[in-house]
Amino acid sequence: MIIAAVIVICIVLLVLAFVAPRLSRHPERATQRTFGAGGRMAHLAPGPLGRWFSKPFHTSQKAAGRSASAGRRGRGKLPL
Repeated sequence: MIIAAVIVICIVLLVLAFVAPRLSRHPERATQRTFGAGGRMAHLAPGPLGRWFSKPFHTSQKAAGRSASAGRRGRGKLPL
């Protein structure tokens, strides 16, 4: 269920960044802030558990950022 939510967020950011590149910055920052907060909370677990628990949040944060970046890059390559 969580994986599907991350995929949906990435698709929405990709489409939003392609349609409205400037307006996509705020939702992208909001998702990065949310994933970052989850990663920081998970990182408080002791020892290697903290790294293991926070890794899904960091990879999701990276995926959302790359998705929005790809949308803006694609929009920039349009001949319009």
